[in-house]
Amino acid sequence: MSLELTGVTVEFGRADARTTVLDGLDVTFEPGRMTALVGPSGSGKSTLLAVAGALLRPTAGQVLLDGEDLAGLSDARRAEARRERIGYMFQSGNLLSGLTAVDQLLAAVYISAGRPRAHRSRAGEALTRVGLGHRLRHRPEQLSGGERQRVALARALFLSPKLLLIDEPTAAVDRSQAGELAALLAERTREDDCVTVVATHDPAVAEAADRIVDMAALTAEAAPSARPGR
Repeated sequence: MSLELTGVTVEFGRADARTTVLDGLDVTFEPGRMTALVGPSGSGKSTLLAVAGALLRPTAGQVLLDGEDLAGLSDARRAEARRERIGYMFQSGNLLSGLTAVDQLLAAVYISAGRPRAHRSRAGEALTRVGLGHRLRHRPEQLSGGERQRVALARALFLSPKLLLIDEPTAAVDRSQAGELAALLAERTREDDCVTVVATHDPAVAEAADRIVDMAALTAEAAPSARPGR
């Protein structure tokens, strides 16, 4: 299983005032490897994640997950792919206020039309794997920034996604925790054999990754002016 973007272009705005964020982008991501997307703000890191995760339909090009073009699916099929094959971990964690750590994971089961009670034990095991076995009944306001991000990671991985997309995972944690969280991301990627793509400004995350993709260089390489014959 792999994620392949071919000829992906993303434009925003009206016809007379278009902004091109991604222009004919070609890039492939492999399973069992964590790829860090680096580059300045505005270089397209978050846009690439949104396109790869079927949250944003590209203006042109293909987004192939396990050979299926997510960009060409209906809205209903794209929503199904997001539920069943893609895990997200956002910069803020996006935990649900009032829910315990275990219930954060069970909420993902509920959204996927599963039976949360049947998965409670497994949710506890998932949190234990990220070092939170002693925080199962704690709510977000009772957790540190690093602990909240660990809950978010466990939730993203809970339904065994083929694709894990992560946006600035260490932005809300202490520097002392950043390296530990980055190492955990890399470890879980290898153990679960998923495709992991991380947008980051953090050197600790880039150092833990198996591969680093410089978005500024990648977009420059894809630009028509840089490719003869286009």
